[in-house]
Amino acid sequence: MINLQNLLDDAKCYETVRQLRWPDGVRCPHCGVAAITKQGRDTTQPARQKYRCKRCQRYFDDLTGTVLAGHHQPLRVLILCLYFMGLNLSNAQIARELESNPDDVRRMTEQLRAGIVARQPEPILMGEVECDEVYVVAGHKGHPETVKKRAAGPATAPERGAGARHAGRQKATSLRHDPARRSRHRADAGQCPTSHDPSADRAVHRAGNPGVYRRV
Repeated sequence: MINLQNLLDDAKCYETVRQLRWPDGVRCPHCGVAAITKQGRDTTQPARQKYRCKRCQRYFDDLTGTVLAGHHQPLRVLILCLYFMGLNLSNAQIARELESNPDDVRRMTEQLRAGIVARQPEPILMGEVECDEVYVVAGHKGHPETVKKRAAGPATAPERGAGARHAGRQKATSLRHDPARRSRHRADAGQCPTSHDPSADRAVHRAGNPGVYRRV
């Protein structure tokens, strides 16, 4: 299996960033002047060049002021992550492709998305504008907690008739194991007490309800 990280080189990635960001030469991202001096390389990422502006005396590097700044991952990993995000891959898929920890990938994608959104210009609407309608329950405006409670739904009510069926099964079992009570039950139902009837017991057990059985 080919590891895509091995196909990229941090030095080439930084060189590409410098060419795209400063085609006419390095400029200070704080004040915009071209009077800068190089201040060596970064200790953790040697391919990253550091600078100092002669005008505002502020320090910066190749990634200062970009969505790639402030990350501890190598630049090649960030570029691959942006590439996979453009393919609409999930965080789990990106983690597998980069062979990275899923939690690290989740934080990295969240920071990259937030940085991209923050740098997008404010949209200006002109001319005819169309939009879809949105339905909002009037009674829930300004009360998001009510919406959450309503979405959760009421507690599950017990099944109707469950208690009655359970009581019927218990009564049928007691009748089946107590011949004296079974005889009295038949007498109350208009039957004459008879000897033990196995077929009636089986019917009572199957139905779960002591019905009236008559001998024909």
